[in-house]
Amino acid sequence: MGALFGCGIIAFVDEAVFHQLLHWHHFYDRSTQAAGLVSDGVFHAFSWFATVASLFLFADLRRRGALSTRLWLAGILMGIGAFQLFDGLVQHKLLDLHEIRYGVDLVPYDLAWNGAAVAFLVAGMLLLLAVRRAGRRSAGADDG
Repeated sequence: MGALFGCGIIAFVDEAVFHQLLHWHHFYDRSTQAAGLVSDGVFHAFSWFATVASLFLFADLRRRGALSTRLWLAGILMGIGAFQLFDGLVQHKLLDLHEIRYGVDLVPYDLAWNGAAVAFLVAGMLLLLAVRRAGRRSAGADDG
């Protein structure tokens, strides 16, 4: 459930920074400027829907006393990484919806974008593994 929050937050950051502030690209750049703006609006709506929906799930976990903040954080990190890697590989390269930036050598941008995605994924997985190991240790201590 933290992964949904991670996807929503990184999508919002992507939209706000790269689409709106820097004007590097639109979500869909293979048509008119108007189509690009509409695609940004749909993308922005997705980011907020994912963020708000995940916060309802967070509140439900908390209400039921089932919230693990470390698992939630691991999910956030993995959601950020998964979204960004999907964006960098599938949307940028496979589907060619848009480039990170136009008129520049893309190699450093691609390396930074996809490298950061892998770093977020690895950090989330390491945290998830640490939480699971700690859970097994405490369960083993309860058995003794």
